[in-house]
Amino acid sequence: MHRPVQRVGRAPRLTRILVSAAAIPVALVAVGCSSDSGSTDDAQKSASATPDAKKSASPTAEAVQPAAYGTLPQPCSVLSKKTLGELVPKAGKSGKKGASDDAAQRGNCNWSSLDNNGVKGSQFRWLNVALLRFDSDARGAGDKQAHAYFEKQVTAAQAVEGAKGAKSAPVAGTGDEATAVHYDLKKKEGAFKQQTIVARVENVVVTVDYNGAGLAGEKTPDSGDLLKAAEKAAKEAVAAVSAANKDGGSTGSSPSKGSSSKPSSGATSASPSKSADKSDAKGDSKGDAKAGSGSDSATASPSKSASKSAATKS
Repeated sequence: MHRPVQRVGRAPRLTRILVSAAAIPVALVAVGCSSDSGSTDDAQKSASATPDAKKSASPTAEAVQPAAYGTLPQPCSVLSKKTLGELVPKAGKSGKKGASDDAAQRGNCNWSSLDNNGVKGSQFRWLNVALLRFDSDARGAGDKQAHAYFEKQVTAAQAVEGAKGAKSAPVAGTGDEATAVHYDLKKKEGAFKQQTIVARVENVVVTVDYNGAGLAGEKTPDSGDLLKAAEKAAKEAVAAVSAANKDGGSTGSSPSKGSSSKPSSGATSASPSKSADKSDAKGDSKGDAKAGSGSDSATASPSKSASKSAATKS
């Protein structure tokens, strides 16, 4: 007779466990967001390490056009209240912002929602939006670097360990290019539905991760509905990036706010690319150990969330 009360009473604890588990892959995203401040110094040292390197890089740097976008919006503000209410109805008023050493170059925000219905089970939703901007530098144009990173993100999302029925398809009307990857992760606690949308607009890559599950007997959410919701979020996030730069956010016209007013150059603008490289490198090692994936998006969280939630409820 008291079982429903016990289950509801444990809801806050269950929510914390689910959020903690879902946040594990975000640490991989945040590697790029909170990379040590020495990354820029490393880039400067490598750029001046040898005269030959400087000579070979100079012609390329001079020929590269400035990147179109020079800043990013606040990641927790890219989605409307209406959209958040649809995707994560129990998430509260604000999301959890990831740490970033340069908000004009990288950032992420996540929201979690647990609708606990007592003995009838619970509906769980988790959403993460990550933004990464690339400057033009000796490595090439910002949009070209962003395109390469876009493809890497899509490949990583398609290779998550344990994913069943993985499918991918282009998403129309979302930036310059966008791909949706979705799959199932079936566990004894429930069937999790994962949606990942990777989009590129100019020199910025937007990654939206959205997953849902019916826990403890609740109905499994429809993957088609989740996919539509994730695509809507991606479109809004891309639009927010463009809006943040509509008044002239080009790296060639104004410095990034988060770059200490230093002009963009081959040395200073190398940090977004190096951060992405570091993120991928750490994602390969940490992802294999914790999430079974080299992706630095939050694609493997459902399985760990389910396992821990089941342990709590038992």
